[in-house]
Amino acid sequence: MRIFIFRHGRTTFNRDDKFTGIIDAPLVKSGRSEAKIIAERLKRKKFSVAFQTSLRRSKDTLKIVLKHHPECKKIFTDDRMTERDYGRLNGKTHEYIVKKYGAAKYDYLHRGFRARPPGGESFADVEKRVRSFIKYLKKMAKSQKGSIVISAHGNSIRLFRKILEKATPQEAVSWTIPYDNYYEYVI
Repeated sequence: MRIFIFRHGRTTFNRDDKFTGIIDAPLVKSGRSEAKIIAERLKRKKFSVAFQTSLRRSKDTLKIVLKHHPECKKIFTDDRMTERDYGRLNGKTHEYIVKKYGAAKYDYLHRGFRARPPGGESFADVEKRVRSFIKYLKKMAKSQKGSIVISAHGNSIRLFRKILEKATPQEAVSWTIPYDNYYEYVI
């Protein structure tokens, strides 16, 4: 089974350099354009199942991609692939966090693998739910024909890649996940 996973298009919070986390920020014009680029790149693939999270940016991006895929009749919502919850940092600008805590603390909270922002999740926490989702996909692969497409979020994709590519935590947190491309895996 082939899996195609991509990040949602850019949102108002991405544009404004804010910790989006689990806040439901809408796509901006450039985010819709990025979704169209992904759609064009995936146009010739065939999907039997699609996954999105409950956040609007994931759903809106998937909707644009699936315009080219009338064969995909099953769409599931699964929040194991949702964005990292930044807790009390959700909605705050990166600049605000640097001013409040200093650059070193910002770097630690933003990209430290085990760093848990106040009231939020660490990358290690997100990895647990992503690992559970991958286990589910592997079970599904035994009974499902066709490929799967997943509209996810930057941090959950980092952990998805970490697990499937057998990468280190340091590699995973250093990756930049593009808004206009996808990753392909076979399970």
